[in-house]
Amino acid sequence: MQSQASYVCDSCGEVIEVPIDLSAGSRQNYVEDCPVCCNPNLVHVTLDEDGEPTVWAEAEQDRS
Repeated sequence: MQSQASYVCDSCGEVIEVPIDLSAGSRQNYVEDCPVCCNPNLVHVTLDEDGEPTVWAEAEQDRS
Protein backbone atom coordinates (compact mmCIF):
# COMPACT_ATOMS: atom_id res chain seq x y z
CA MET A 1 0.00 0.00 0.00
CA GLN A 2 1.27 3.42 -0.95
CA SER A 3 0.97 6.38 1.39
CA GLN A 4 1.81 8.91 -1.36
CA ALA A 5 0.74 9.42 -4.96
CA SER A 6 0.91 12.20 -7.53
CA TYR A 7 -1.36 14.13 -9.86
CA VAL A 8 -0.83 16.73 -12.58
CA CYS A 9 -2.04 20.26 -11.77
CA ASP A 10 -4.78 21.16 -14.24
CA SER A 11 -3.63 24.79 -14.28
CA CYS A 12 0.16 24.68 -14.61
CA GLY A 13 0.92 21.07 -15.57
CA GLU A 14 3.29 20.40 -12.67
CA VAL A 15 3.36 16.94 -11.10
CA ILE A 16 2.29 17.29 -7.47
CA GLU A 17 2.94 14.59 -4.87
CA VAL A 18 0.35 14.25 -2.12
CA PRO A 19 0.05 12.07 0.98
CA ILE A 20 -2.77 9.52 0.89
CA ASP A 21 -4.93 9.01 3.97
CA LEU A 22 -5.67 5.31 3.70
CA SER A 23 -8.17 5.52 6.59
CA ALA A 24 -10.41 8.09 4.81
CA GLY A 25 -12.16 5.55 2.60
CA SER A 26 -11.79 4.18 -0.90
CA ARG A 27 -13.20 7.30 -2.62
CA GLN A 28 -11.97 10.71 -1.55
CA ASN A 29 -12.43 14.22 -2.96
CA TYR A 30 -10.91 17.40 -1.59
CA VAL A 31 -9.71 20.82 -2.71
CA GLU A 32 -5.99 21.59 -2.51
CA ASP A 33 -4.10 24.63 -3.78
CA CYS A 34 -1.24 23.80 -6.11
CA PRO A 35 2.05 24.52 -4.30
CA VAL A 36 3.53 25.82 -7.59
CA CYS A 37 0.85 28.09 -9.11
CA CYS A 38 -1.51 28.43 -6.09
CA ASN A 39 -4.62 27.62 -8.15
CA PRO A 40 -7.15 25.32 -6.44
CA ASN A 41 -7.53 21.75 -7.69
CA LEU A 42 -10.33 19.33 -6.92
CA VAL A 43 -8.33 16.21 -6.12
CA HIS A 44 -9.93 12.78 -6.57
CA VAL A 45 -8.49 9.69 -4.89
CA THR A 46 -9.67 6.12 -5.34
CA LEU A 47 -8.15 3.11 -3.62
CA ASP A 48 -8.34 -0.32 -5.22
CA GLU A 49 -8.99 -3.48 -3.22
CA ASP A 50 -5.27 -3.73 -2.40
CA GLY A 51 -5.16 -0.14 -1.14
CA GLU A 52 -3.24 1.18 -4.16
CA PRO A 53 -4.28 4.78 -4.93
CA THR A 54 -5.22 6.39 -8.21
CA VAL A 55 -5.17 10.20 -8.05
CA TRP A 56 -6.27 12.83 -10.57
CA ALA A 57 -7.27 16.47 -10.37
CA GLU A 58 -9.31 19.08 -12.16
CA ALA A 59 -9.33 22.84 -11.74
CA GLU A 60 -11.85 23.74 -9.05
CA GLN A 61 -13.26 26.68 -11.04
CA ASP A 62 -14.15 24.25 -13.87
CA ARG A 63 -16.70 22.54 -11.61
CA SER A 64 -20.30 23.53 -12.06
